[in-house]
Amino acid sequence: MKTKIDNLLEKFSHASANSLIPILQDIQDEIGFLSEEAIVQVGKHLDMPTSKIYGLATFYNQFRFQPRGKYHIQLCHGTSCHVMGAATLIELFEKRLKIKTGQTSRNGAYSLEIVPCMGACAFSPVISINGKFYGNLNQQKVEELLDDLIDNE
Repeated sequence: MKTKIDNLLEKFSHASANSLIPILQDIQDEIGFLSEEAIVQVGKHLDMPTSKIYGLATFYNQFRFQPRGKYHIQLCHGTSCHVMGAATLIELFEKRLKIKTGQTSRNGAYSLEIVPCMGACAFSPVISINGKFYGNLNQQKVEELLDDLIDNE
């Protein structure tokens, strides 16, 4: 991982603190999340305290600090999905997978993420599992999806 990060930082050889967000975005795109090692390397590269980098990264919800699961589940919580019961479905996912949104299961199989809108309001509530969309969901449909996921794991 260190080599990948070093290679990315070479693109920003003359970077300043103004380049911090693009640097962090590139690292996350490459390795999937911002590791402690990556934050330390960026701090050395930009001659910035890691606490400032971590503070900025935690401010923006686009950054992750742990890898995504084998099954990355995105839950839409836009207005339409909210009105159609997304909160109940979020609770169901958290209960069945034994993780909270923003977390990855210990075995690395599942990760949950709430997104503000998926742009599929006509099919509310909507989720995405590894980029495959499922709409018009209710508790029974989610239970069936989870049964299939868990059986496949």
